Amino acid sequence: MLDRSRTRAGEPDSAAVRHTVDRARRAEELGYHRFWVAEHHAVPGIGSGAPTVLMAAVAAATERIRVGSGGVMLPNHQPLVVAEQVGVLAALHPGRIDLGVGRSLGFTAPVRRALRSASTDTFREDLDELRAFLDGTAPVTARPRLDAPVPLFVLATGKGLAVAGDLGLPVVVGGPVLDDTPAGAAALADYRDRAGERAYVVVSLDVLVGDPELALPEAWALAAAGSTGEFPPLEPPAPDRPLTDRQRTTVEGALRRTIVGDEATVAARLDALLARTAADELLVSSSTFDRAALAGSDARLAALLS
Repeated sequence: MLDRSRTRAGEPDSAAVRHTVDRARRAEELGYHRFWVAEHHAVPGIGSGAPTVLMAAVAAATERIRVGSGGVMLPNHQPLVVAEQVGVLAALHPGRIDLGVGRSLGFTAPVRRALRSASTDTFREDLDELRAFLDGTAPVTARPRLDAPVPLFVLATGKGLAVAGDLGLPVVVGGPVLDDTPAGAAALADYRDRAGERAYVVVSLDVLVGDPELALPEAWALAAAGSTGEFPPLEPPAPDRPLTDRQRTTVEGALRRTIVGDEATVAARLDALLARTAADELLVSSSTFDRAALAGSDARLAALLS
């Protein structure tokens, strides 16, 4: 499960962060294998921009579930610092920490400036450096040294898939790569060819078990972001909400990529997705305005997949 600490209209940002920790506790009780958090900076719709800090809170509040990032964005951090933070987490919670890394920059130009984002793409070099710090082969040693390897995943689309494949690293894919198109199939096939026996594919998408209207708040937020350049807090669903043609196209596209409905509908669509992608693992990244409905969806999905 991936929880992005989504904010909600009428609530403070702090409520979103506390809800992430509460949801992690429930996910553990329901038998989920991993619980991941995300990194987004200065986004009204996201309550947390510090994934390793939130990972520490989640790991401290749980006992067994694996805790990770989906992901830490390497362009925003020095690889040594990431390795040190992960080392501390792994020392405190041995055998429970995952590290997912991505290449996304800030959502807007002012955020990218605030992050001191570089204009050059050094993701492959940063990833190589991070791996060296994690496995102890770098010229300097990240402390504390890891007692055991921390699983490293690459959040990837396009070029990132090729990088992950060349390095033989597990990959997390979502969005257009999962569409039933020749381009999506070709991208996954190319990754597997490059990675060989080390290929491991995690597919990430919104999955909600319940009323299809549960998917509307997230779809509307995407449409609003495309119109205003600012990803907003979730709002309650309102099927008669007026939309421009562009917004309606975005909403329809988001709903197509969301698996939502009763157990039979969700099971059939998941079976088709997993057959098409030959995925090794499913990362559920769902959210909706109604927290109780989201908790119910998490429970129904866990029962469906058990």
